[in-house]
Amino acid sequence: MQVFTDPAGLSGPDRRRVLVPTMGALHDGHLALVRRAREAAGPAGELAVSIFVNPIQFDRPGDLAAYPRPLEDDLERCREAGVDLVFAPPADAMYLPDRSIHVHETSLSRTLCGATRPGHFDGVCTVVLKLFNLLRPVAAVFGEKDYQQLAIIRRLVRDLDVPVEILAVPTVREDDGLAMSSRNQRLSPEQRGDAPRIHRALAAAVSLRPTHPAPADLLAAVRADIESPLNRVDYLELVDPETLQPVVSPDNPDRPALLASAVFYGEVRLIDNQLLPPA
Repeated sequence: MQVFTDPAGLSGPDRRRVLVPTMGALHDGHLALVRRAREAAGPAGELAVSIFVNPIQFDRPGDLAAYPRPLEDDLERCREAGVDLVFAPPADAMYLPDRSIHVHETSLSRTLCGATRPGHFDGVCTVVLKLFNLLRPVAAVFGEKDYQQLAIIRRLVRDLDVPVEILAVPTVREDDGLAMSSRNQRLSPEQRGDAPRIHRALAAAVSLRPTHPAPADLLAAVRADIESPLNRVDYLELVDPETLQPVVSPDNPDRPALLASAVFYGEVRLIDNQLLPPA
């Protein structure tokens, strides 16, 4: 396995390269993305993983400072998973002190995480485009847990004519339903025991939607199941899965909808979502 920390050391691929962009602290959810990337690359292709805690996508300095960075463990996991190339640059290798250009998304990022984390998705789009330019993959793999991010990256490659195919992998969960996340390790034992209520509440909405056709009624019922003395709901929204705009009336019950949430346990922010079939 080749490990690069300097962008100048990278060269264009001489075989089909598929990329898994990560911020490290790799867990089984990331490894599901890696397996999908290997399938997409094929036996003769090249599997690449980037490990970079992107500072410009964090809206809270404390969250950036506390983000886990177990690089040696991550590299070992990559070796065991058969990764061919790891790109793990320091921040100053990715961003020059006088940088003045970034990517700005104006539609899909106005709701959900974009509404409560100003500038977050500009940081995501900027770093992903840089990774695509540096590593030149033919495809890249993202998880559906970060549904809004996935939608925005798809829009990025569409609108900027980036020749990278975007592949998606369903959310990988712990045995109790909690969506796998690098942030889970920062939960206290009590918080960790409580957090699976998020997925239970979202999943229950599939059967609730026919009896709660008004979006406000459905959201109120789900919120009541999510809330506990240990958490604080950052947002809970029902949106169109394509436009990510809020569903405000039951006028189109024949369309699917995305129920998305972000919940704080102390300083740890967990996101999850559930696609609801037509009512």
